[in-house]
Amino acid sequence: MLFGGRSGEHEVSLRSALTVIAALDPTRYEIVPIGIARDGRWYLRSDALAQLSQATPRLRALSGGGIAVALLPHPGRHGLIALEDGKRSNGVKQPSPTTILPRALDVIFPVLHGTYGEDGTIQGLLDLAGIPYVGSGVLGSAIGMDKDAQKRLLRDADMPVVRYFAVTQADLEDDPKRAARKASELGYPVFVKPNALGSSIGITRVARPAALRAALADAFQYDQKVLIEASCAGREFECAVLGNERPEASVPGEVTVKGGHAFYSYESKYVDPEGSATQIPAAIPPALATRIRAISVAAFKTLSLRGMARVDFLARSDLSKLYVNEVNTIPGFTAISMYPKMWSASGIPLPRLVERLIALAIADHRARAKLKYTYVPRA
Repeated sequence: MLFGGRSGEHEVSLRSALTVIAALDPTRYEIVPIGIARDGRWYLRSDALAQLSQATPRLRALSGGGIAVALLPHPGRHGLIALEDGKRSNGVKQPSPTTILPRALDVIFPVLHGTYGEDGTIQGLLDLAGIPYVGSGVLGSAIGMDKDAQKRLLRDADMPVVRYFAVTQADLEDDPKRAARKASELGYPVFVKPNALGSSIGITRVARPAALRAALADAFQYDQKVLIEASCAGREFECAVLGNERPEASVPGEVTVKGGHAFYSYESKYVDPEGSATQIPAAIPPALATRIRAISVAAFKTLSLRGMARVDFLARSDLSKLYVNEVNTIPGFTAISMYPKMWSASGIPLPRLVERLIALAIADHRARAKLKYTYVPRA
């Protein structure tokens, strides 16, 4: 289990990891919990459940402790090697850097949301190490994080997405009025968000032109590219997808924002316990539920995804229009997260869901291992 990480979604990752670890049957799996600190260092956390239980209620980052480790790629046996010879952690001396820890890694479950976890970077590392892992590969993960690229591909595949414009710092330096002009074309209110981040971090609902500059400055703290999106006032639906070559979709669910929040923000999701409510299955006509499921599977295939994904939708209040908002390749597994809840409502409870994801990871790795990576010219 990999959790934590350098992302702005570090704390959310800890909540997801706690849920997944608790769902794994200890009689079937030997869990190797590896927490990644905010500085990027990896630590073997033998007391993971206790640490995660302490950190998650108040959205705290990982505290110190654990044995610093690195991956040890080895043909047929991938393990961990301890680092930092002679240093101590919680009063315990670290093993020497040549000590191979007796941990064979059969599959890695990266519960890493956001940058350096969900964007293809960790997936590339694990591919180089030859270790099976849960979720999409490098390409699917990268596309899943890059909202601009994702929306372009979905739009080219004739899937409905809301109108939007992408801007960079260079765009605004060359044309300072570009963002204001594009926002006016879309019509206020608009949403300003970082291009590649999740959990609604850095997103601002901009109701008037005077507030646009501050919203852009906030979003540019998290990314070099920012999206300005048209608003779709109405209802929000989500659908879970599971599988590799033949993915299937769950029953859709609906999210309702409460407590005076303007939209489904980070605060309404994780800080305010009364900030949102969910209904699974969503109270919608069967034909619309079928359409949401079909679009979710089509989006999963279009973006070259594997294992799991959650597809988020926006709809007009009267359901006359439906749009794909975004696709998440490592959806949340917290106590309030929709992905496991939608599968539970579809007949796959959390323990079975985690087992399915592990099996899909191993199956995908075995299939790719049969491919040839060298070519010998014919005589």
